[in-house]
This record gives sequence, structure tokens and C-alpha cells, in this order.
Amino acid sequence: MLNPVHLRTLVEVVKTGSFAEAARRLGYTSSAVSQQISAFERAVGVPLFEREAHSIRPAAAALLIADRGGELLAALDGFEHEVKAMVQGLRGRLRIGTFPTASSRIVPRALAALQAELPGAEFRLDEAEPDDVLPLVLTGELDLALVYAYDLVPRTWPGELTVLPLLDESLLVMVPAGHQAAKNNVRLEDLRDERWIASRDGTSGATCLTRLCAAAGFAPRITFRSNDYEVVQSLVAAGVGVALVPALGYKELPGTHAMPLRHKPLRRHVHVVHRTANTNPLLRDAVNALQDVCRSGVGSYTNQP
Repeated sequence: MLNPVHLRTLVEVVKTGSFAEAARRLGYTSSAVSQQISAFERAVGVPLFEREAHSIRPAAAALLIADRGGELLAALDGFEHEVKAMVQGLRGRLRIGTFPTASSRIVPRALAALQAELPGAEFRLDEAEPDDVLPLVLTGELDLALVYAYDLVPRTWPGELTVLPLLDESLLVMVPAGHQAAKNNVRLEDLRDERWIASRDGTSGATCLTRLCAAAGFAPRITFRSNDYEVVQSLVAAGVGVALVPALGYKELPGTHAMPLRHKPLRRHVHVVHRTANTNPLLRDAVNALQDVCRSGVGSYTNQP
């Protein structure tokens, strides 16, 4: 394998036409330059210079290598600059996993701040539920992820992960605007006979609703399921059911009324997680940007833990 240090020396010798001048420019001794050129000749298997008493003349092979080698050295210099900048957090790539409501309420503002501060960095998003993105963080396919956990559906975190709290959000009961429960703070028991709109079966949101209703002494009659909270709220506005919606998924919609449960405030907790051993220098910047967005506020019924 050719030594890039020797290649750089050869390019400089061809450019200057002198071992001594090349040594001066590179900060070597003439003897060191002569030894590097000899080593390079052994590596390629042909003489590269015609040596005379007081001068040298590059062979055709040396001219070809110097011409192509100059391009390679320029590319290598650029690559080294990119690596140094990446280590300093100025460039590089960060792969982020996030769930849909965080994608619309938290992530865009954080990415805007990161792009303004680090215009050379690349950010990739992978949107899915926590159960899907956490394995990707553990395998290194994602650098960090935004995930959530409900009060009634606690999570245990793998020991390899660093878990940082970002946001606490209230769970809101949404009912049609003309519903009797809209007049007062609602009790869950008042909704035992309602049709419910819930997220996909097996998700944390659906499990939370089932456990919450079980504690109140009934099983919810779930007639519609959707993981899209815009769809859920539109169904509520149409009067076909009621729903339990996290604050990040809530937007004021005509024809609906939202409120926390009376006497039983429940929350969904948003965290950012990454492998503790991950050395990506952009991690710190991304976590700081996400925390700044959450500190500045992302809507009603949310607060920092």
C-alpha cells in the first residue's frame, strides 16, 4: 500500500525539482526526503528519478504519479478537514428517531436552530413509535430518539442508554362541544357509556386508556382506532365518540372541548435517549436544542419536568 506521506513528498519533489527545496518546504531534512523517495520507489517497483551529481530528473512514472497523486492528496486534505470539523461538532451526520406529535411540535424548531448554528451538518429523521425506534438506537442505526412513557404504562430503559427528560404533557379528554361533560371538569365515570376513539391496539396510549377505565370500574367501548391525532380529533368533532389525547397531539378544533380529568391528572413523559457510548459530537448540540425548545414552551398543558 502506498504511503500518503511519501506521496506528498514525491509531489513536492516533482514540483520543486529538488530534494533540498522539497525538504525545506515540508520541514524535513534532505536525507529524510531521499529516504522517503527510495521507500516509494521500492513500493512501486520502478525508479522514479534520474539522479545526477547536482540535480535530479523525474521519470515518466514520477510525473504520472505526481499528477494523479496531487488530486488524491487534495481529496485527502478535504476529508481530513471534514473529520476534524465533525469532531468539533461543526459537520457530520446525526440520525434522529421521533414519534409523530414530537415531529410536528418539537423537532422542527430544534432542527432550525441546529441548521442555523451548524450549516454543514446533516440530520436524518426516522418517525415511528418508541417500541420501534428504541431498538434502532441500541444497534446504532439511530444516534438519538425522542420517546414517551405514560404514567399508567411505565417503561424500563436498557442500561446502555442515557435517558434525559424533555417534557411532561397532560392527557386531555376530548368530547364534542355540545357534550354535557364539556360544561364541567369531567370525571371518567361520567363517560362509561360513551363510544371511545383510541390509538392502535397494543400501543401505550390504548393501554393507558384501558387501565384508566379499569381503575374507574368499566371497560371502554372502543369503536374507532387511529394513531393520527388529527383524525381522532376530527372524529370527536363529528360527534362519533370521545377520546383521550396527549397535549402534544391536541390542537383547538371547532366542535370539540378538551380538559384534564378531574382529580386524576395523568401525564405522558417525553424523553430523549441515546447510547451512552455514542461519541457523535452532534449529540450534545441536538440534546441542547431539544431542551431549549421545550423550555420555551410547545403549547398548552405542557411543562418541563
